[in-house]
Amino acid sequence: MTEKIRCDACPVMCYIAPGQTGACDRYANSDGRIVRTDPLVMLSHAVQNGTRLVPFASRPWAESADTEPLPTDVTLTGIGSGTTYPDYKPAPFIVSSKVAGADMVTVVTEAIFSYCGVKVKIDTDRFLGPEGAAVRAKGEVIGHVTTAEYGSQMLSIGGVHHLTGGSKPEGRETCATMLALCNGEAAELVIDGGAVVLVQAGKAPVVDGKPEYRMRVGCGSATIGMFAAQWKGLVDEVVVVDDHITGVVSEHQAGKVLDWPPTGIRIKGHRSTPGRYFRVSEPGLGWGGTKLTDPLDILGPWKAEKGARPGLTLLMVSTTGEDHGYFVLDQSLIPQRQPLPDHLKPTVSLIAENCEPALCTVMFVGGAGGSLRAGVARNPVRLTQSVQGGRTELTIGGAKCFVWPGGGITFMVDVLHLPRGAFGYVPTPALVAPLEFTLPREDYLAMGGHAEQILSLDQVLREGGEYTTAAELRPRPDKAS
Repeated sequence: MTEKIRCDACPVMCYIAPGQTGACDRYANSDGRIVRTDPLVMLSHAVQNGTRLVPFASRPWAESADTEPLPTDVTLTGIGSGTTYPDYKPAPFIVSSKVAGADMVTVVTEAIFSYCGVKVKIDTDRFLGPEGAAVRAKGEVIGHVTTAEYGSQMLSIGGVHHLTGGSKPEGRETCATMLALCNGEAAELVIDGGAVVLVQAGKAPVVDGKPEYRMRVGCGSATIGMFAAQWKGLVDEVVVVDDHITGVVSEHQAGKVLDWPPTGIRIKGHRSTPGRYFRVSEPGLGWGGTKLTDPLDILGPWKAEKGARPGLTLLMVSTTGEDHGYFVLDQSLIPQRQPLPDHLKPTVSLIAENCEPALCTVMFVGGAGGSLRAGVARNPVRLTQSVQGGRTELTIGGAKCFVWPGGGITFMVDVLHLPRGAFGYVPTPALVAPLEFTLPREDYLAMGGHAEQILSLDQVLREGGEYTTAAELRPRPDKAS
């Protein structure tokens, strides 16, 4: 009969056979001991082998510890630390340190998050889907489209209701997609009534198979405000096509300041203020995030009594400069397309030059509540109060994060600020993320911190890999073999 060790690091309580790992792949049975399978990651501002990551207890460090000591600015992270959830046990590592002469304590753990999600910012004006539309991965609903922001479309992915409140396939796909996005990998998202988007943090989005290259310089009105002076004297009229606000330079306040003469142009759309038009088209994948493939579709008949005349020149351009067209009114005041004159090419290039690269941003959002705090201190609410009051610094894998005001410890962090592979998962399904709480030692003791578990960094280096809390050595009652 092969004996298995029961791991009590989380509520799954796996029986782990010798040489095997538990369901989380983060703990293993090594010669009758429960050990962590991942290295505890430390960070340093010193660059080692071209990277800022200093792995914990790796063989090169262990073999050269006497001749190549760790940098003096080492920061311990929760990556690879393991967890003790539910945290009636102290956190895996509670480490003392000196920071600018002050006695500090850093508590590290890998927290299990059912209440978590990711917010995805996609730099594009292309229509991804209606607000509130479901976002799917492999057919399962894992989130929704939320409010668009300036030059970007926003998605909300995950959350407890998708992770554990729906079907098992829904939970699995939600967890798998969030894990991929948080670890800097690509994920294909399908939006109901909209586009198929390939998303990867720090990379350009791919919308319906077409890579995006530029984030718009501004709405149509803003573009005119920035570049009207560049066009004066080079062209008679400029229309900047945009899904939000389409701008017309001769009517716009910028044009008025420049004494731009009227041209008799008519725009089909909802006029807001002079030179600014809403809803010239439905959203889409065309010019400026509209459905337009022919920009002339938004023009009505030109008015001779308002300044229209044969030979009048017109530049129509999108907010990224990717789409542009040059037209000349014929004898019937109908625009006829002509090649873009050389003298206008620099002005179109200037729009493109002022566009930032289109990127995807992935922000992990989690709530560090519940018994997690008991692994830090015996009076958990004091930890919450200390984080909210700024006495305790919360970092995620060594990265600074934004802590939301109000109750609890709800934080948000850019996943690109963490080392690659910092996130894990458990079969709940839920994500696992590293947390570090750093605070003055006296504050830690005052909140009921686990004083007897405080170690020095040297002790951590000597004693590191083994999971030292209780693990039960006994045969599995069913199917033991």
